[in-house]
Amino acid sequence: MVKKIVILGPESTGKSTLCAQLADYFDTRWVKEYAREYLLTHGTAYAFDDLLEIARGQARLEDEVVASLQNLQINNGKKMDTIPQGVENPYELVFIDTNMYVIKVWSEFVFGKCHQWILDEIVERKYDLYLLCDIDLPWVKDELREYPDPSVREKLYLHYKDIMVNQVVPWVNITGQYEERLKVAIKAINQLTN
Repeated sequence: MVKKIVILGPESTGKSTLCAQLADYFDTRWVKEYAREYLLTHGTAYAFDDLLEIARGQARLEDEVVASLQNLQINNGKKMDTIPQGVENPYELVFIDTNMYVIKVWSEFVFGKCHQWILDEIVERKYDLYLLCDIDLPWVKDELREYPDPSVREKLYLHYKDIMVNQVVPWVNITGQYEERLKVAIKAINQLTN
């Protein structure tokens, strides 16, 4: 059984770093943010329809990584419907750097609307835990980031928080410096799987 944990939040909040750290700690895989590769390849002058392509690419990457972990479980004989006595954690974990919620927020913030396909995917895709990265890390400029203004970062963060509060999957707010964030995330994941 694969448990899917999504790391989300505004840009420059340590999502990719946390995904890599968690995958390393739990000895598993993570799904990278497709948007970064897409924009580096196609340029940063994106249009509304580019976000649909990014969403489809993100979904495809997620599906590929989850399928590879499921196949690994089957090949290792770990596939099980019930947890055997004495086995504390039979789950394989996968960490997902952004999902459809991120693309929805991005799309609505920039274009004031969102493709129906993305909204449908939000309903269809199931996750086990969300880790919402707070904006308390300093914003770091790179070739793709757009929103250094603290008030804009706060507005985006509050939009994500509102989404988390109004959905049913457990979520944890991730704050502090990198080491503290990792500790909070590990604790939340251990609680989920035990």
